[in-house]
Amino acid sequence: MKAIIWTAYGPPDVLQLREVAKPAPKAGEVLVKVFATTVTAGDCELRGLRLPLYFSLPMRLWLGFTKPSGTAISGSEFAGEVETVGEGVRLFKPGDPVFGSTGLRFGANAEYLCLPEIAEKVEGSLAIKPANMSYEEAATVPFGGRDALHFLRKASIQPGQKVLINGAGGSIGIYALQLAKHFGAEVTAVDSTGKLDMLLSLGADQVVDYTHQDFTKNGQVYDVIFDVVGGLSLARCERSLKIHGTYLLANPNPSQIIRGQWARLAGGRNVVAQTASGTAADLITLRELVEAGVLRTFIDRRYPLAQVPEAHRYVETGRKKGNVVINVIQDYDSKS
Repeated sequence: MKAIIWTAYGPPDVLQLREVAKPAPKAGEVLVKVFATTVTAGDCELRGLRLPLYFSLPMRLWLGFTKPSGTAISGSEFAGEVETVGEGVRLFKPGDPVFGSTGLRFGANAEYLCLPEIAEKVEGSLAIKPANMSYEEAATVPFGGRDALHFLRKASIQPGQKVLINGAGGSIGIYALQLAKHFGAEVTAVDSTGKLDMLLSLGADQVVDYTHQDFTKNGQVYDVIFDVVGGLSLARCERSLKIHGTYLLANPNPSQIIRGQWARLAGGRNVVAQTASGTAADLITLRELVEAGVLRTFIDRRYPLAQVPEAHRYVETGRKKGNVVINVIQDYDSKS
């Protein structure tokens, strides 16, 4: 089968299209024929291990210290069809349309992948895909939807509260916006000029163009600030967050973590700075929300599997609106 092999830590060119052995499902595993996968900002950060030391060191221990070990295949989100199942599998059968995440197993940028029927968090998760989404649409849900759901649950949003999302135009942000609206919040979405129309179309009550405006100086105070991209200073944001409000950090840097401890102790604010890991139950929740019309996706660009490096280059420009999809099979339009 064809797959994108992660040959080293570095620029997009370290990702190479190669022929590798097609996996075979073991007992308790499902073999998925991948129709669509994605490239996210997180994929780009991991590819070069451009991460804080407290993240990059564990990742090197997991993946390989100087380069990814073995036949490492990139990518973590996918949607496709169950081809075969291993002994003992009960939840899935051949032909089932599925979507999911491979977690720290990676391996989604390929024509086939194997995943445990019931996986540990580090191994990802799998579920029947939303009936009202195409495969390429469904492939965009597991990562962004999971992280958005994880963090907004931590905030316990109540109807009428004001929520600000910084970096609302990316893979996580578009789902956070829609989930916050579903929970009854008034949502202010912050991102660059080219993404504002998309954010309004997804339901944002207000938008802020960070290239021209500083939301910390507009006099507004929010119940929840969700910093998706980790680009905000907690000290600067404290004036914009209510006492006993919640600050969510999906991509925290060391200074934010340290400042967050101070904000908890001295400022009376709840600070959530952590990473998220999804479960099959989360995927089922997201599927139900999609099928109920609560969540929809936005796809900016599509690339064939051979152009995954080009997709990485585009994502790294920061201009991505919503999601970038990789179509693994060429007759994709025949699949719904």
